[in-house]
Amino acid sequence: MELFKEHISPETDKRQAALPKLLVCEGCGREIIEPLVRLNKSTCVYCGNLFRVPARNRIDAIADAGTFTEIGGERLSMDPLNFPKYKEKLEIAKANTGLSEAIVTGVCEIDGLKSGLAAMDSYFIMGSMGEIVGDKICELIDRCISEGLPLVIFCASGGARMQEGMISLLQMTRTSIAVNRLGDAGLPFISVLTNPTTGGVTASFAMQGDVILAEPKALIGFAGPRVIQQTVKDVLPDEFQTAEYLYEKGMIDAIVRREDMKQTLAQVLRLHIRG
Repeated sequence: MELFKEHISPETDKRQAALPKLLVCEGCGREIIEPLVRLNKSTCVYCGNLFRVPARNRIDAIADAGTFTEIGGERLSMDPLNFPKYKEKLEIAKANTGLSEAIVTGVCEIDGLKSGLAAMDSYFIMGSMGEIVGDKICELIDRCISEGLPLVIFCASGGARMQEGMISLLQMTRTSIAVNRLGDAGLPFISVLTNPTTGGVTASFAMQGDVILAEPKALIGFAGPRVIQQTVKDVLPDEFQTAEYLYEKGMIDAIVRREDMKQTLAQVLRLHIRG
């Protein structure tokens, strides 16, 4: 392979670097060029499967242009347990995503309505919730309470940040208490479940929304279906832990297509914001 590389001209290298990146759809397995995926709102043009969306892209799609002000963007996770290779994993995640943590939080306007807005990023250590993620959610909720703002959170997570041990699990309690304080202040919380929303996030703030929306076919649950099936020793229903299954069982309020999400959020906010 190295011998072959020596015969590739610099011009060929440049042409190859300029080619659009190919993405593989998890739904149908087909390859699609990245610009086409972006143009189609991160949706497969063949089967409609949804690609994961980075947090900042999500915010750009929801917040009115130029209105988003980030909160706590430079806060960095520590390594309280000196967990092997955790610091290296954090650095890789930061380099790959351009984020300091697995969630971006701030305030913005959504169709002219001022709101708190947060988006989790599954590309940052699978969107896992450690101490700083919990801190940023609680800080945003405090801001919403002080300014009388509703809150929208896009959830995308593999669960607790186990490299932080019990500290990560405590964030479930902290964020749940913070959401309750938001409710006590009479302010609405809209939770949007995207693929995947699992683990400690599902078992805490993600399912506490006054209104719970989900994207089509999103995986939503606490433990994974394989673990559950091994535990109950029985065959699980079709589409178990999908957004569609949870909607049928009354666990979520609506399934919203990605292209309709901003309009739907604006409608829900108008219904719940006090005049």
